[in-house]
Amino acid sequence: MKYLLLILFLPINLLAQTSYTEDINAHREHYKQEFLEDERAPLKASDTADLRFYLPDPDWKIPAKFELTPDAEPFDISTYSGKTKKYRQYGLLHFERDGAKYTLGIYQSLRLIELDEYKDYLFLPFKDFTNGEETYGGGRYMDFKLGDISDDGMLMLDFNKCYNPWCAYSDGYNCPIPPVQNQLELEVLAGEKNFAGEKKH
Repeated sequence: MKYLLLILFLPINLLAQTSYTEDINAHREHYKQEFLEDERAPLKASDTADLRFYLPDPDWKIPAKFELTPDAEPFDISTYSGKTKKYRQYGLLHFERDGAKYTLGIYQSLRLIELDEYKDYLFLPFKDFTNGEETYGGGRYMDFKLGDISDDGMLMLDFNKCYNPWCAYSDGYNCPIPPVQNQLELEVLAGEKNFAGEKKH
């Protein structure tokens, strides 16, 4: 009986893995297309062939407990261009990986929340131990919307969807530097890797 259950389980598990891989690949194709639709973007169609990613890995899709921080004061986030941008911490995300506990801050841009199309936008910049080696040294980003927080206070962190700031491809952009509290003491082996092309200056 246990062998029959194993045989039945394997195809279902494989099917779920295949479906997840297809979803991530579709997400990445959309990500590449967005460069071509934005006049300000640092990459052209030929450059997108040099974008590199870790293989999709559902183990890096991690549920996080959301904690609202309504009393957080606005603060300036430095950017790699030397300018600053005004943000406020919207909340904290608590999650576990390999038995260890981690916390990340998630933020709102005080400029963007004034715009209708971005008023529910949440921003999560972070660094990890892959930076400067397999991934961009300046850290990587993840985007969310308020609706991504479930009624029971959970948010799914899918690190397979983390991406590089535009500063990874070209100088001249105001890319926020991840705050110290968002420097993870682990290797996030998921999402976008270092750009394989030549950085524009």
